[in-house]
Amino acid sequence: MAAPRDEFVDHCLELLGGLGPCRARRMFGGQGVYAGDVFVAIVIGQRLYLKTDAASLPAFAAQGCMPFTFEARGKSMTTSYWSAPDGAMESPESMAPWGRLALDAALRARALAVRRPLKPPAASRKARP
Repeated sequence: MAAPRDEFVDHCLELLGGLGPCRARRMFGGQGVYAGDVFVAIVIGQRLYLKTDAASLPAFAAQGCMPFTFEARGKSMTTSYWSAPDGAMESPESMAPWGRLALDAALRARALAVRRPLKPPAASRKARP
């Protein structure tokens, strides 16, 4: 039996449709949103969080958006995903500039990850005989 469709997730996919074909996948108790093969947003509960970086974060902060945070090992963790502005949730046209900021941030992060060399494995703390 197929899982029931989430109307809010469907709404978010429609809002972000200007980025091209979008899809959602289950992850960490929510949904990850992809524009093509680029991870651009997460949906947790009834909130859409868009990918940000140093270049786009000031625009989100200026709109009163908040970062997605979660608890891990007793510590609060803040992510690079920030809530979409309330006005952007009204229509695909309103969401278009915010979705573009998220896609651009995700593409910059992807390009940065490709350029970084892989870290060598950490040396064991105990010497082996």
